[in-house]
Amino acid sequence: MSEANGLLLRADEIRAKSGTGSHPWNEKSEIHGFMLARATGLKRTGVSLARLAPGKESFVYHLHHYEEEWLYVLSGRGVAEIDGREYEVGAGDFMGFPTPSVAHHLRNPFGEDLVYLMGGESLDHEVADFPKLGKRMVRRQDGADIYDLADGRPWNPASG
Repeated sequence: MSEANGLLLRADEIRAKSGTGSHPWNEKSEIHGFMLARATGLKRTGVSLARLAPGKESFVYHLHHYEEEWLYVLSGRGVAEIDGREYEVGAGDFMGFPTPSVAHHLRNPFGEDLVYLMGGESLDHEVADFPKLGKRMVRRQDGADIYDLADGRPWNPASG
């Protein structure tokens, strides 16, 4: 347990506990980092430290219906796709996605790591769309379902 009953995380502890995550629908998705909010017991908000290596991407181009999300670039450069347009972003840039949000995604085509904070709400339920994939995710406390946007029926991974 960290100092102050788990409410204070030291930089060396964050580095030691950092891991790697990815999104199963994007083979270039590879985020190194740590979920800061969860580690300190925060339940209603999420804050994570994230790092994208050169050539890697965050998750998948997506939008949220209920949970607001934000990103703040600490160092490096990246390309943010926001509502179908691309923008180069760098240290000190902030992106906020109020709900219902527009689709967004982050990638690092440059030669140095892109380091940023990301966060947002952690509601009991969420609906997120993946417009380029034609999918919708409906998350509840007990799990999630994936639907095809075109027909509104549950998605069957065996059929594509």
